[in-house]
Amino acid sequence: QVQLVESGGGLVQAGDSLRLSCAASGRTFSGTTMGWFRQAPGKEREFVAAINSRGSSTYYADSVKGRFTISRDNAKNTVTLQMNSLKPEDTAVYFCVATQRSGLIQAGETYGYWGQGTQVTVSS
Repeated sequence: QVQLVESGGGLVQAGDSLRLSCAASGRTFSGTTMGWFRQAPGKEREFVAAINSRGSSTYYADSVKGRFTISRDNAKNTVTLQMNSLKPEDTAVYFCVATQRSGLIQAGETYGYWGQGTQVTVSS
């Protein structure tokens, strides 16, 4: 089992930055691919970003590429999503996810572990 706890959400204005953190506990964190998904009201869940177990490869949705940066610290069992130049359309609940199995990085079904989510609201 892997337990994930997100923090850092909040209300910001368009153009601002926000940093989300995810603390993991339980099974070996260093062998786990980590990522972030988001879900806005009335919309389907969507992939945001992911990072492989060693932190050597990162993946981003086209909608956030160039604005968001995912990173991890295996010594501290944390993964971070730095979000810059936020837009109102980034408003959503953001979920930290983890998996120890192979699969499509952008697919929610790949990830067996999900956090409770943290709300990000960007006002125009």
